[in-house]
Amino acid sequence: MNQDTTFVYRYSAKDNKEVQEIRRKYLPHEESKLEELKRLDSIVQNSGMIESLCIGVGGVLVFGLGLCLAMQVIGSGMFAVVSGVLLGIIGTAGMVVAYPIYRKVFSKTKEQYAPRILELTAELTNENNSAL
Repeated sequence: MNQDTTFVYRYSAKDNKEVQEIRRKYLPHEESKLEELKRLDSIVQNSGMIESLCIGVGGVLVFGLGLCLAMQVIGSGMFAVVSGVLLGIIGTAGMVVAYPIYRKVFSKTKEQYAPRILELTAELTNENNSAL
């Protein structure tokens, strides 16, 4: 008596979808043109933000320290008032230059990535127009 017994199990649609999602994580990822365009646009839009925030927040903190000294919350005497006013001016300068630094870094990054972004948009719009 020779019996070949085999068991075949098929995944359900839900299980198959989950298996495919796990498999996709481990396959090498090739970036599409649209994904590259979105990534480059995100880089340009977020450029300069960290630099300007650091300078602006630093300026606010220095300004606050100067305000505390000038109002004699910290320290007392004429030296505290004068140094507080000077720190307040330095802090104000930091706050004022934060936005121009953001614009400068943004425009430099935009200039750097503009040719590739324009090339990708031209390719994608031509591909979409030819498909219609």
